[in-house]
Amino acid sequence: MLVVVDAQLAGDYQTYQTACTALAARLDISDSSNILTSFVAAGTNLTFPSRDPSCGSPFQVVSSDMCTVTLDVATSDRSSTGMEVWLPFNWTGRFLSTGNGGLSGCIQYPDMDYTTSLGFATTGSNNGHSGTGGAAFLNNIEVVKDFAWRSLLTSAQVGKNVTREFFGRPHHKSYYNGCSTGGRQGWKMAQDFPEVFDGIVAGAPAIDWNMLVSWSGMFYPIFANAGPDGVPPLLLWPVIDAEILKQCDGIDGAIDGIIEEPSLCHFQADALLCSATKRSSCLTPKQVETVRAIFSPLVGENGTILFPALQYSPQFILAIAILYSQGQLSLEDDWYKYAVFNDPTFNATFLSPQDIAFASNLNPGDVNTFSGDLSAFKARGAKILHYHGQMDFGIPSANSNRYYELVAHTMGLPPSSLDEFYRLFRVSGMEHCGGGPGAIFIGLTGNNDPTLAVDYKRAHCRYPYRNVFGGKGNVKDPASWNCIL
Repeated sequence: MLVVVDAQLAGDYQTYQTACTALAARLDISDSSNILTSFVAAGTNLTFPSRDPSCGSPFQVVSSDMCTVTLDVATSDRSSTGMEVWLPFNWTGRFLSTGNGGLSGCIQYPDMDYTTSLGFATTGSNNGHSGTGGAAFLNNIEVVKDFAWRSLLTSAQVGKNVTREFFGRPHHKSYYNGCSTGGRQGWKMAQDFPEVFDGIVAGAPAIDWNMLVSWSGMFYPIFANAGPDGVPPLLLWPVIDAEILKQCDGIDGAIDGIIEEPSLCHFQADALLCSATKRSSCLTPKQVETVRAIFSPLVGENGTILFPALQYSPQFILAIAILYSQGQLSLEDDWYKYAVFNDPTFNATFLSPQDIAFASNLNPGDVNTFSGDLSAFKARGAKILHYHGQMDFGIPSANSNRYYELVAHTMGLPPSSLDEFYRLFRVSGMEHCGGGPGAIFIGLTGNNDPTLAVDYKRAHCRYPYRNVFGGKGNVKDPASWNCIL
């Protein structure tokens, strides 16, 4: 028997809690197991004792009264996805799925709490495996498929069914929100499964995945090949930042420590060279070559550019040095070992052009996510907001520009037509998915945080427009800036 719960109309906690307790027995979900439901009151410190330690905090303080549903769903005869559905008492009739990051099989509980507090029935999944590593991919393409697309698709479909069963009526709008790998997941849905979401927010997306991973893998060899005398000492990283700002900060008309349009920055690294008249706070020729290499694209055997370079911005150099100078990051290593070559002994420290070409052609699990045809997504009236920080040291923001141009070319549409369903916003001063000195807090996320004092605001332009200072007024006043082509 279907128990109809409309919390907004009934306002009856007792009915809501009773229905939540009874929900597990009522759910009939194919290939599911371990279904548990529980009423959780606002303010509860919800703990996750089975959460993989690599996923971070094993608890989340929840902001709203809700019914939680946890379950596992088989996706093949040798793979499954773990997922949760959070059903808020103040449900607004909207549904939202959250994404993941890196190679992660970690449900993003802070994201689920935030969206549930806004009245969304919310889902999250573990991407088909537990933890932040890729060992589960070894000799199991089904788990790779879950990571690439199937876990999100499954959790969205199941989550919608659970929502309808509990509230007695279907959602009226379906949304997705994710950044990095989560951004790629959002684009995968728009490209290949356009019927799933009515609206998608995709941040700093890890699209053209195999080339992105290969590009990321080129930094350790840069530092290793440079040797101790070829890597600028830490005291000189601020000097490099200062020179980048000296050459490029004023391009947007304002000297404010933020580069609005990095693609217009044509940095001349030779300005950092020591000379007869400059013997301190300067770099050797070998160190300058290292700087040039950091800001170089991934290039194939025949000189073809395979993936764009980092765009110039301060703080990149230090971030890259910290990340890569001590050793290879696990993402590149795990992807090549377990998803590409199925060989735990493979050494991904120095990838060859042949390795990169093999990974790209293999495209494990169809993970690449770089199709420019959004016709079906557009036809059903769905919308997508795509954003990327201009100080992103993990995924070059130029890759998002590149993808926008691919869509425009593939669909034969000018920006004025793309605006109807797809807009890209470049966020100046934002690092990877957040952080940085720019105006990075958007809407309620920043304005409602009592610990933050608003220093300035800025209206970010939709691509291909760029932000320029009008020359008058306060640089911290958004009215002093204009979007121009």
